[in-house]
This record gives sequence, structure tokens and C-alpha cells, in this order.
Amino acid sequence: MSRQEAAVQYAAALKQGRKTYHDCVLRGRYPYPQVLDEIISETMVAGQVDLGVVEIPIDQIKGTKTAGRRTAFAADFMPLLDPDTEFGTKWMDLCAAHLGDEGIREPIRCFEYLGRFYVQEGNKRVSVLRSYGAPVIPGYVTRMVPVWSEAPEILAYYDFMESYPRTKLYRVRFSRAGSFQKLQKALGYEPDHVWTDDERRRFTAGYTYFQEPFRKLGGGELNITTADALLVWLKVYEFDQLVSLSTAELTKSIKAVWADIRALTEPIEVKTDAPEPKDSGLLGRLFKPAHLNVAFVSDQLPKHSDWARAHDLGRQYLEAVMGERVTTQVFDGVRPDGEAEAAMEAAIENGAQLIFAVTPPLIGACRKTAARHPDVRILNCSVSMPYAGVQTYYSRIYEGKFIAGAIAGAMSRDGRIGYVASSPIFGVPASINAFAQGAQLTNPGVRILLRWSCVEENAMEELARQGVTLISNRDIPTPDRIREPWGLCRVEGGKFHALASPYWHWGNVYTNLVRSVFNGGWEVLGPRGNQAVNYWWGMNSRAIDILLGESLPAGIRQLAEILRRGIIDGSIQPFQGATTEEILHMDRLSGCVEGSIPAYEDLLPMARSIVRLQGVYREGIPPEKEDPIL
Repeated sequence: MSRQEAAVQYAAALKQGRKTYHDCVLRGRYPYPQVLDEIISETMVAGQVDLGVVEIPIDQIKGTKTAGRRTAFAADFMPLLDPDTEFGTKWMDLCAAHLGDEGIREPIRCFEYLGRFYVQEGNKRVSVLRSYGAPVIPGYVTRMVPVWSEAPEILAYYDFMESYPRTKLYRVRFSRAGSFQKLQKALGYEPDHVWTDDERRRFTAGYTYFQEPFRKLGGGELNITTADALLVWLKVYEFDQLVSLSTAELTKSIKAVWADIRALTEPIEVKTDAPEPKDSGLLGRLFKPAHLNVAFVSDQLPKHSDWARAHDLGRQYLEAVMGERVTTQVFDGVRPDGEAEAAMEAAIENGAQLIFAVTPPLIGACRKTAARHPDVRILNCSVSMPYAGVQTYYSRIYEGKFIAGAIAGAMSRDGRIGYVASSPIFGVPASINAFAQGAQLTNPGVRILLRWSCVEENAMEELARQGVTLISNRDIPTPDRIREPWGLCRVEGGKFHALASPYWHWGNVYTNLVRSVFNGGWEVLGPRGNQAVNYWWGMNSRAIDILLGESLPAGIRQLAEILRRGIIDGSIQPFQGATTEEILHMDRLSGCVEGSIPAYEDLLPMARSIVRLQGVYREGIPPEKEDPIL
């Protein structure tokens, strides 16, 4: 390469550097490379690790180790000094070497902190290679390990450090802890699989191919990484599809899940009240449906599952209330894999405009179907799912538990009340604590003896053997299924007698959702846009209620009715001052509860799948091959 060609390259790099400098100044940003010694102190570093020579992604080089030569470079490492300076001369010498027979072979030396690299030796080498758009540069790397904390960035970085020995990739960075385990699953690897060189090259090629259309669609403006977005894409598509798609096809597939990608930057919107009818204007009224075709999909059969039966009764209630305005389709007992997807495709082929998938394990099929059919509304019966393309719905059963707790406290003679919880999933700790709050309302010295049916199969019987005479068990699924020992029971003569039980009224949930579409158009359910939506309704929306047993004393029945009316009108709140998100994601227990939330390893095998999907600590559970990636 001639000296003249090196000079031309320096002139272009200098022009870019000065442009970057001025743009940073105009936007109030620091115009030079960052200096690691000015960013961190000794108290922020837990130690150092020598990583040897690493292929460093050049766009992750953010600055220099010391202040030394920082004013010679703009923030993007393009030069700022005139070409006739000593700096300019050396830069052009390196440029000539880069494209000559010699090449730039000497690795740089740098420090890495939180996935960002800071050069100690080799700033000009970085500048030259960056001016040519080189994706990586070899370098001797010393990792500065940050002091551990629960800050999201630190948690994600520790997760990265744990996975790095298996992947040897610095380019793949996630903003959330637990994502590398999900990536292993998405690629079909075991959690502890160590990548081969071929697997690393194959993934890097696909990752790079994905990155360009993602950024062109505006991904660079989102507060997430390319790896975050790719993992969302892999929840719907297979990695093998990535390299087989044309650029146009890949862009289209990214657009299909774009709402879910953007949803990573927004909190889940929890709607606690049924939507009210509204005037959506002339255009909205023109697009209000006169008839709805609604499909119900379940991975269980009503004759075998009380949960499936409750939702099927809800469907029948919807038909009875809405009459000829609604047509329903039913797909029961479908496996939550390709079979569920096929059922949803069949429903859409038969005209379904709205699909209710009534169990959490169907969320994977819901997401894939939603990506293929953006005009069909799909809702999954679950909570806290971070997807904008699929809305979720559930009920605030803790409100009924609060009333049941007040009944138990009022009827307790020795201050000992048993409570059998189902599984440590979202909403269950709130139910336990609400029950405890209600019991303390009527009996301040009460103790709640907590057991888990997901840990011991005969938890209720064991409490009874210990002499506990009041025990809260599972809620009745529907008010017509009064079968002991449901709900709050009194133990007498070795038998369980029902006193009260919260129950779910899915018919009201489905009717409210469908009626809202008729009254206000599809936009009442919220746009399939940037934010995940979760309907979490309670007594005020008639999504749940409490059934009082005939043997309940009149005074206690009256108390229960007072509490019920107060919860409905909002004058009584079990968790005064707590936000909806705090209640939904509650993972601590009241001081009067004797017991704890069980660890995943302690659960019975049959309980583990739902905890993977909806567990309060689900992000810390390594995914398995048979589970959908969340």
C-alpha cells in the first residue's frame, strides 16, 4: 500500500473523528474515549483475571486505561490530530502495514470491565482497524471483576462470567441474568455444553447476520442488546432458519416479533379492572365486529381436570350470555407443542378472531401463532408474561383468601390455623399473606402453619394429625363443585367440613373481554404494540368471589359480607399501600406465617413444570428441553 493511500485513509478517518467529536459536543456527550481509571475505583473491583489473547469485538472497545492519549481520539477512536503530527505519521505507518504483507499482528493489551474494553497499549491499532470496519481485534485481556451486587447490570455480568468458559464469546451480551441458559436451550444444547470452534463460528455468523436488520429496524435506539433481541426471535423461530432466510425474509420475521422485542424495554402493564365501554369514534365504530368467532384451547380434558372444566363452564357461560353474537370452537387435550399450534391454526382456518389458551404451558404455541397471524388476538391464562403479541389474564384470588382468613381467625380457638399452598408461583405468596392478614384482623395472635402440596402429597392430613382444626386448602374451581375438602375447612372427628372458599368465575372474565370488544372495538383490549398487557381482575370485576358454607355462624357470615363489599368498592384493601406489581411478584411471607417458600429442588416432579413457567423465582431455574423459553 502506498504512502499516498495511507494518507487518504487517514484523511477520511480524521474527517469522521472530527464529526463524531462535534456531534458529541452538540448532544452534551463526552467527546473522547472513556478512561477506565476515572470510571472505577479500587472499592468497585473484587479482583482481576488474566484471560490471555481474546478476539475482542471492536465495537465493545469504549476507551483507554489511562488518560494519556485520549484527546488524540474522538469517542469512536477516530483520530483528531493533524496528519503532519508525529501521531498522524505513526497512524499512517500502521495503516500501510495493515494492508501490506506485514499486517497488524501484534495483539493490543487492554482491560475489560462489565463487557467493555479499555486499551492500555495499541490505541492506534484499534483506530486503524476500526477505520476499515474490522469486526474484531486480538488482544491480551485482563478482566476487572466488579464487586457483586443485586444491580441488574452486575447480575447479568456475573451470569456472563459463568457462561464465558463455555461460549468463549464476548460479543454475546445480555442485559438480564439467566439469558445464557435460555440461549443454550434455544440452540439445542445441554446447560453445561461447551461450544466447539465450529459451533462458535456458526453462531457468530448467524448473530452478525441478524444484527444488521435488527439495527436497521431501530434496534440501536432500544435499551437492549442484539443478543436480547435474538433470544426473543429464537422463542418463535429456529436458529437453523436464520441462515436460510433471505435478508428480506429475516427482516419480515423480526418485524413479526418486534412488539415483543420492544416490550423488553417496558414494564408489563397490569390491568386490574375490566375495560369500560367507550366511544371509539366513527372509525372505531366502523370496525367494531358484529359477531365474534372465539376459540378455546386447552392441554387438558374437562372430564379429567377441574381447571379445564372451570374454563369450559366459562365458555358455556359466554355462549349463554352473548347468544348468537358469539360462535365458539373447542380444542381440548392438545399437547403444548406442535399439536397446540396445529389446533390454533385450525381455529383460525375456521374463522377464529380471538383465541383463549387456558393454561400457561400453551404460551409457546400462542407466541408462535401470534407471530404468524398478527390480526388474530390471542390470550393466555397466565400472569407476568413479557410479551406484547400475546396478552395474559388471571384473577386476584388473594382477595377471597383475605376474607377466608378473617373467617378462620374469628373461629380459631387455639390461634393455630393450617394453610396448604399449591405451588410457589406468582400470586400464591400474596394469597398466603392475604389470608394471614385477614386472620390477624380477627385474631391478632394467630399463627399460620404453612404446608405445600407441591412438596408433600398429604399435607392437609398431616396438619390434621397434628391437631390443627382449621385448615385452608385448595379453592373450589367453580361454585357448583362443592366437594370437600375444598377451601377453608374445619376438622371434626377426622372429617373435613367446608366453611368457605374463594372461587374463580371464568365466565365473567370471558364475557367481560368479549363484551368490551363489542362495545369499544378491538383497541379496548389494547394495541398489539410495545407493552405486554396482563389482565389481573378481582372481585370488582366479578372474576372471583367467595362461597360461604351453610354451617357458618350468622355473625361471621355478616362479617364476611362486609369485607366482601368493602373489597368490591375499594374501601378495604388487604395490602394497603402496596402496588399491583409488588403484590403480584410478592416472594416473602408474613411474620405470623410459620413456613417458607420451597426451593425448586424440593418440589415434587409433577409440580416443577408450572413453577418453571410461573414461579416467583423462575428466572433462576435452568431451562430444560421440553419447556418453552420465556
